[in-house]
Amino acid sequence: MTEVEQFLSNIDKETRKSDAHNLLTILEEVSGYKPYLTGSIIGFGQYHYRYESGREGDSPVIGFSPRKQNLVVYIMPGFNEFESLLKNLGKYKLGKSCLYINKLSDLNLDVFKDIARLSVQYMQQKYQC
Repeated sequence: MTEVEQFLSNIDKETRKSDAHNLLTILEEVSGYKPYLTGSIIGFGQYHYRYESGREGDSPVIGFSPRKQNLVVYIMPGFNEFESLLKNLGKYKLGKSCLYINKLSDLNLDVFKDIARLSVQYMQQKYQC
């Protein structure tokens, strides 16, 4: 059992566990990257960032975390580029780079895949991933 599979097996709620497995499959397919665990986030791909302040580090190109309250998908470029798609996405909440989902059945998965795919492409064009 991989580290990611072990992490997902510890999810208590069956719906959340099932959604997390489905999200794992979707994001692996859409991103083309293998999943890995970084803290409580399942990441796909990696890029190096450097801020003007001098702070730098590495982060997943896209990722998600199956939290108790909701699923959180990390769309690294944020959502300004995807406003037209968000209108048809379904039920969700947004943070700066976070898409908060109660359950996958709340979303139009075709639109979600488009957003995820475009996010990965944006990151690949901006950074060496």
